[in-house]
Amino acid sequence: MTTAPKILLIGISGPSSSGKTTLSRLLRDIFPSTIILHEDDFYKSDNDIPTNSRNGLADWDCIESINLPALEKALAYIKQYAQLPLDLESKEDKNDVGESGVDKAVVEEMREKARTVRDGAGPEATKVAIIDGFLLYSDDMEAIRQMFDVKLFLRTDYKTAKSRREARSGYVTLEGFWEDPPGYVDQIVWPNYVKDHAALFKDGNVEEELDEAVCSKLEIDGMPRKAQGNMTTCLEWAYGIVEKALTEARMR
Repeated sequence: MTTAPKILLIGISGPSSSGKTTLSRLLRDIFPSTIILHEDDFYKSDNDIPTNSRNGLADWDCIESINLPALEKALAYIKQYAQLPLDLESKEDKNDVGESGVDKAVVEEMREKARTVRDGAGPEATKVAIIDGFLLYSDDMEAIRQMFDVKLFLRTDYKTAKSRREARSGYVTLEGFWEDPPGYVDQIVWPNYVKDHAALFKDGNVEEELDEAVCSKLEIDGMPRKAQGNMTTCLEWAYGIVEKALTEARMR
């Protein structure tokens, strides 16, 4: 009987422009043999993106814009085979996320530490798969949310999210290229984020404190406030959680 390869599925979610893809790529640089699956690679075709009923704009930030069955199927494949689906071609990797702002020496130090952790596990070391997406922990994504072994939630405030998102030139899509029209953050991006994530915060205020009881129940690790706007601190926090999870997986 063949034993399925061990792999740790790590979800990294949070609002648009909170640093999810940047953090994912940094962790991939640190932990050997890490793969990344982008939720954005499961958008529906451009013509199938729903229209927001309030303003008539194409809504790329709602759950209906994502092909959920395809995403769930890809996650199941990764869990079984410890590799990305062979037919997956990522368009997200064609989008630039810019410099991380983390000193290369910090990354190298973590890489060396991670190598020590992995070497201690021998040839059967648990692999890492990171799933990066803006909408992984909403109630409507419960079936997918439950597939993750580790759930990291990043945060940022409205002002920062708006500034970063509006500074982007646009996004490669299945059939072309998308540029946010004027006012898109205020009309689409931020209202959707609030609607889908208010339950994770005290009194539903997404710019204040996370509700620890709710996050604990859902097994979500929320980024500490001190890491907001500081990718080095964010990376140190995430590294610690991933290293702990890998060590525990090795002992099972």
